[in-house]
Amino acid sequence: VQLQAFGGGSVQAGGSLRLSCAASGRTSSSVAVGWSRQAPGKEREFVAGIRSGSTTTYADSVKGRFTISRVYAKNTVYLQMNSLKPEDTADYYCAADLSWEAVVGGKASSWGLGTEFTVSS
Repeated sequence: VQLQAFGGGSVQAGGSLRLSCAASGRTSSSVAVGWSRQAPGKEREFVAGIRSGSTTTYADSVKGRFTISRVYAKNTVYLQMNSLKPEDTADYYCAADLSWEAVVGGKASSWGLGTEFTVSS
């Protein structure tokens, strides 16, 4: 499966932004999809994931502020980000795998190119 992320940019603290991850190729409703991010000088970290049946999970740092969702008909997964903070500034990557554990653990087999956004204070 090929993934492409969209929606980066710049936003002020407290604002909102929505990222999109479009999948193509051998997509399946069984595939789990997640978002990870990497801030400058830091390691990549898991942010949010969604699996078949719409089960979701979030990193503690974004819980209550970010919402992951998917539209199967469009093969697209969204990450709605609200109440943004400067520490959310990073390159955001979407990833997919048949294994939920792989997605949550940052070891998914398919990764898209990152989309960057900056939260200014």
